[in-house]
Amino acid sequence: MINHDDTLAFSGFTPNGNPKAVVRELRLRAEQMHADGHEFKVGILTGASSCQSIEGDLSKAQAIKFRAPFSTNADFRNHCNLGEIDYEDMHLGHVAERLRRGHYGEIDMAIIEVSALEEGNDECRAYLTTAGGIVPTIVRLAKKIIIEINHFHSPKSRLLHDVYEFEEYPNRKPIPLVGVCDRIGTDYVSIDPRKIVGVVEVNLPEEAREFKEPTPELTLCAQNVVDFFIRDMKAGHIPSCMFPIQSGVGVTGNAIMKAIGEQASKLPPLVVYSEVVQDSVVDLVQKGTILQASCAAMTCTNECIQKVYDNIDFFRQHLVIRPSEMANSPEIIRRLGVIAMNTALELDLYGHENSSHICGSKLMNGIGGSCDYERNGSISIFYTPSVAKGGCISAIVPMCCHVDSTEHDVDVIITEQGIADLRGKGPIRRAHEIIENCAHPDYRPLLREYLTRIAPMGHEPQHMRAALAFHDTFLRKGDMRLTNFAEYL
Repeated sequence: MINHDDTLAFSGFTPNGNPKAVVRELRLRAEQMHADGHEFKVGILTGASSCQSIEGDLSKAQAIKFRAPFSTNADFRNHCNLGEIDYEDMHLGHVAERLRRGHYGEIDMAIIEVSALEEGNDECRAYLTTAGGIVPTIVRLAKKIIIEINHFHSPKSRLLHDVYEFEEYPNRKPIPLVGVCDRIGTDYVSIDPRKIVGVVEVNLPEEAREFKEPTPELTLCAQNVVDFFIRDMKAGHIPSCMFPIQSGVGVTGNAIMKAIGEQASKLPPLVVYSEVVQDSVVDLVQKGTILQASCAAMTCTNECIQKVYDNIDFFRQHLVIRPSEMANSPEIIRRLGVIAMNTALELDLYGHENSSHICGSKLMNGIGGSCDYERNGSISIFYTPSVAKGGCISAIVPMCCHVDSTEHDVDVIITEQGIADLRGKGPIRRAHEIIENCAHPDYRPLLREYLTRIAPMGHEPQHMRAALAFHDTFLRKGDMRLTNFAEYL
């Protein structure tokens, strides 16, 4: 049923909630087609990053022609950097709308994972598993649909979901969500039964991530995050009840939330409005440290997922899973005053941020939904350890080699070294704040030298040869710690 050049759309958001059985067979078919001398590539659309079976193994099988909107997969990254895949790195909150507007063409097949399916003559009701993603939109737009009923997941997963699709422009009504755990939709996805061409029953665990224990640097970052919250509450910038918080996906985000939980006695009870909840957030919800959590996916280990299912009567009162355009809606993020916290690869002296590309060219990850939150949140925070690769890479550089969030959308930078509050400061004051509070001591003298040498050069000084000296030195020597800027100036 799936042909060369088809466009496929999948359920899921991060490695969770993805169909797994059909795509594994598709990879085998692609390999056989290639061995027989035939072309076989498909377009891939998902809610966010996906699982190894979808984007990793299909990449290795050279079976992906186009991919959107986000990836964190190492195999996909390698093949994308080889120029084999046309990849659009997109804001996750925009994907469903772009699909409805036809920017990705027609969807030939939607493949979705459900925990249960109720069949009817005019409507089938599909109950999603651990993610909302873009499912309401893709099942409505797709020509055909394949459903994987995955018995690994409890049918009670439906109790976590709030399924809602936005109305069309230009007469869209306000989204009637005013509280983190408000529910304004249904617990099922409605599907036209005439589109369903196959139902596959499986029992497959999630291809879930295992989370490492926080490093000492991440623990210090988290302590600095908590110190920032306390300082801003004392100053009256954050109310004593706190705003909802968002934390990006991945090892760093999970570690930061875990470390924040360990210092919970210093903070009021928290609420989370985010793209994802990871193991740390689920644990904090169970402990009562986090009162409510809303997300587009439980990006959790299989053990954590089962814990939620085993205690569903409790978690259904404190945890909601929504479609991604709702989780990442600028309207809702701004209404709730969400504090956005995301991970950066590098930040420059004026607050520009890069979260996706190494040395300007090599894809590392996509931007995901970070910009949806950072642009629209009440406070925009980026955190990262100040160095990587044993000190050979500085996270604070004179100028970012690629920009995902501009200086206008970055309020606070936090490393294990300290906090740079950029609010209410012009470029030069920002630069001093970042150097003295966030840069690693090994790199502070170089950054001070750079700023001193170029200081007379305009409102936001940069020297076009020296600005990328850190990156140039790393590419030539494997270490950003150049002797001085003399050869570049």
